[in-house]
Amino acid sequence: MLPVAALAWAAAAVAIAVPQWALALSMGCFAGAALVLLAAIGARRALSPMVIVAVGFALGGAASGSAALALPSRDAVARLPIDGGRALVLDVTVVGKVEPSTAGWRFDAIANGIRIGEEQHRVNAPVVVRVPALAEGLDLGATATVTGTAFEAEAGERAVLVVRTHGAPVVSSPPQGPFAVASGLRHGLQTAVRGLPAPGAELIAGIAVGDTSAVTPELDAAMKSSALSHLTAVSGANCALVVGIAFGLAALLGAGRALRVTAGMAALAGFVVLVSPEPSVVRAAAMATIAMGGLLLGRVGAGVAVLCLAVVVLLVADPWLALSPGFALSAAATGSLLLLAGPLADGLGRWMPAPLALALAIPLAAQLACGPLLVLIAPTVPLYGVLANLIAGPAAPLGTVLGLLACLACGIPVLAQGLAVLAWAPAAWIAGTAAVAGALPGNAVPWMPGPLGAATLGLVGGGLALSLIGGGRRRHVRAVAVVMLAAVVGLLLALGPLSVLVERARTPQEWAIVACDVGQGDAVLLRSAGRVALVDTGPDPGLLRTCLDRFSVDRIDLLILTHFDLDHRGGTEAVRGRVETVLHGPVEAEDARVLDELATSGARLVAAHQGMTGELGRARWRVLWPRASTAYHGNDASVVVAVEGGGVPRVVLLGDLSAGPQAALSAALTVQYDVVKVAHHGSADQSGALYERIGARVALVTVGENTYGHPREEALEMLSAGRARIMRTDLSGAIAVWRESSRLRIWEDRRAGP
Repeated sequence: MLPVAALAWAAAAVAIAVPQWALALSMGCFAGAALVLLAAIGARRALSPMVIVAVGFALGGAASGSAALALPSRDAVARLPIDGGRALVLDVTVVGKVEPSTAGWRFDAIANGIRIGEEQHRVNAPVVVRVPALAEGLDLGATATVTGTAFEAEAGERAVLVVRTHGAPVVSSPPQGPFAVASGLRHGLQTAVRGLPAPGAELIAGIAVGDTSAVTPELDAAMKSSALSHLTAVSGANCALVVGIAFGLAALLGAGRALRVTAGMAALAGFVVLVSPEPSVVRAAAMATIAMGGLLLGRVGAGVAVLCLAVVVLLVADPWLALSPGFALSAAATGSLLLLAGPLADGLGRWMPAPLALALAIPLAAQLACGPLLVLIAPTVPLYGVLANLIAGPAAPLGTVLGLLACLACGIPVLAQGLAVLAWAPAAWIAGTAAVAGALPGNAVPWMPGPLGAATLGLVGGGLALSLIGGGRRRHVRAVAVVMLAAVVGLLLALGPLSVLVERARTPQEWAIVACDVGQGDAVLLRSAGRVALVDTGPDPGLLRTCLDRFSVDRIDLLILTHFDLDHRGGTEAVRGRVETVLHGPVEAEDARVLDELATSGARLVAAHQGMTGELGRARWRVLWPRASTAYHGNDASVVVAVEGGGVPRVVLLGDLSAGPQAALSAALTVQYDVVKVAHHGSADQSGALYERIGARVALVTVGENTYGHPREEALEMLSAGRARIMRTDLSGAIAVWRESSRLRIWEDRRAGP
């Protein structure tokens, strides 16, 4: 089944990445299956391998055909005239959890109708909706009307459109039937945990029913950095626990095997509805069923075959899983438990008691299998991840069971609150473990990004696994492991410390402005006479640290937080204790913690207002926005600062301002600038008049991989019309600008083109 699953996975991935090829690919796969099968029948030899190939082609054709069948309805939506920020009204059905995002809330939905002006279009297509505020009754199963703008999602995404609304949705029908019951239970659990101490209270609903709405960004970051993020949401372990409890209770009541299995599957179905039957939950339920099946059958090979069969079935039903990192991680983790956990436990058992060896082997197998995939998402390795899982793992089942009981008992408030108090203890233990592990020095070890980093970590994991498994007479296994580890260590030395020296050697020392490469976010360095300012910190502390180290920045004299979206303040941990003054924009209640932490670490806090000025070395800075008299908030209240003199090219940084505030700012500008940091990562919501007034020769677009379509073609065309040289961090990496005599010099970390 392994080659069958591989062929089906590859076909599904190609079909959704290049949808115009999906139909031809499906037909080709079916034709290939027929030819291979005919050849196998004619040859009468090696029949089994050829039949396997034929089945693989056939199922690949089914998976790509599933994508092809969905293409007409998706294309009908994608062809609608939605560009240019045109206002849309969509009728949607919520099909995923309503979760917090960097700028409000988000949820997956099916669009049933789209109104553009006076034209009404009946559609049936998946969309992602981002809203700034919630509405009563907005939950899984609800129908609602949303008003906003939209853009086409990236190829390979399940959603056809990403919709950004201007206000809260209007709920036309709340959840009905089982979804209404599930919604009431989830909200009842949130009520039961209210008032319990953080951060344990934030985790209870996530551990029990996958509701992560109460998890703060700080706790989420700690869970991820300590490799415990799988505990903040529903995973295969939760599903297996629910099935096991139902199976055990049925056995205690004397039920036969068929009734026990039925009870387990019924409990699993109810649990899936409770936590929301979105793709990740259905996937977790399927993987849990497979893992249990393999263990019940007592045959690892059978378990792996069932895993491969389930992967194929899921890909045929939903080919968009082929490019889902979560799907790959689930399959890898389940396969590692079936194939690797047992041999690792045997190997570790030579040096420690068998129960401890098994407890350690399970998270180690999962981390060895999933590590290379995680490096593709974030190039860091949680050094203490296995230890953190070993410490926190035993608390997870207890927290799940108690939290789930509190959820089911929400109709009896006293009982629900009592059970929530009991669930708080294991949740607090997990949160405390994450906080301690995340704060340990060297916890998140930087790793090489991309496929090379994944392959290198895979070699390290393979060598480590072989060295632990091999023993006794299998000395050649250990020899192979030693050679693998030695090769990787040599490679890491070449690409690690030595590459750092090489990178620093090629980094310009004369820089005055640096746009750091921190992905989809802002982090811009300014320097004059040895004094350094940092405008925003990007979304990730690790990426910001890399930039600061690269440009030899140890101390930040002035940190300007333009506003408090995650992609502008998420990296503040990297500069905590290194900042003298923080200049910040308007503060909402949930933003205060960021400033409190900076103040506690020694920074002086200053609220920005229009007209404020100051010095940075021999340069002067001036705040151009926000006006104290206006009621702007969020992106439109971004601190806009201009800097000039002291060797710094005249530069203006526009935060995330939209076109309206940009037009208001334009009237107040009296000078032109050499460099502009383009607003909002190059979104389409720009004021041409402002950029014409600025007249910059260099336009810095701070952008990374994203689902918003940034930078938009409209913005790039506008900048090109003004004859600005457009520099993008997603193409050029870090970008440095400085003045040499009367000329502007530009350095790119990697060249974007010829």
